Amino acid sequence: MIDCSGLQYTYPRSEPLRFGDVTVEQGGKLLLRGPSGGGKSTWLALASGLLTPSAGEVLVSGQSVGALPAAARDRWRARHIGFLPQKLHLSEALSVADNLGLVFFAAGLALDKAAVAKTLHALDIAALAARKPSQLSGGQAQRVALARALLLRPSVILADEPTASLDDEACAASLNLLSTCASGLNATLVIATHDARVLQALPLARQLGFNTAAQVAA
Repeated sequence: MIDCSGLQYTYPRSEPLRFGDVTVEQGGKLLLRGPSGGGKSTWLALASGLLTPSAGEVLVSGQSVGALPAAARDRWRARHIGFLPQKLHLSEALSVADNLGLVFFAAGLALDKAAVAKTLHALDIAALAARKPSQLSGGQAQRVALARALLLRPSVILADEPTASLDDEACAASLNLLSTCASGLNATLVIATHDARVLQALPLARQLGFNTAAQVAA
């Protein structure tokens, strides 16, 4: 689950971003909705421990994320958070399988090639294991990034604008895959989006509205 209260973050020489309080139960879904520049990506960074709050607290599965020291926070993130960034950040120097293998290194765990193969198979991309990212289509690359996010069976999945560049058919397929995978893990799913199609696809999800760069309302 995710529980945020009094959450704020201040960038240098900027007004503080103030985020509405929100609680999402384990296995629930939350949509962060609003225009670009409103703070959605910052909220995701705070929830994943990439940023430390200026005020307030974010709890993920009972863990105060900001309270963890930097090195411990990195290991915790790798083990508990599945992050699907808008820019997929796949290493061109590595194969698809080796890109997934980096997750174990980040988590301080031994490489489990069987788990990598199983996850690629589950997302129907096992045939891509030896390819480099430049040899993938956009849809294939997104599935690889999702496989990387799901590899360690996280309790929370965070997705940043996952449908922004997709046509209607690909958008529907992507959201169905995200929702199905999250449900299979009983993971809490958070999607940051300004795409109305996401709300149509997930009408029962909780919502946190982002209005301006300095104020975020529940």
